[in-house]
Amino acid sequence: MRRKAQEWIYNLSDEDITFIKNFVMSSGSLKEVAKLYHITYPTVRLRLDRLIQKMQMNDQTENDAYISLIKKMVIDDQLDFDTAKILIKKYREQKGE
Repeated sequence: MRRKAQEWIYNLSDEDITFIKNFVMSSGSLKEVAKLYHITYPTVRLRLDRLIQKMQMNDQTENDAYISLIKKMVIDDQLDFDTAKILIKKYREQKGE
């Protein structure tokens, strides 16, 4: 299990890790994190949701090279999560899955 935790954290940017640290140090208070970053609560919520999506993407193993590439692009912030879902869905439809 320990190795699995290491994999997801290595796929996060330094900025993401700092955000997680600040979130934990604020006892999980999104309002406190919003104050710290001088941004609105909904912006913090969106950022947290994106981090959750990145972690979920990393947990989903995939043997298909194309789908793995799409997931890696999401993790690396090169592609947004919703677009990735559409691309993967269309790709699977074309393959007849």
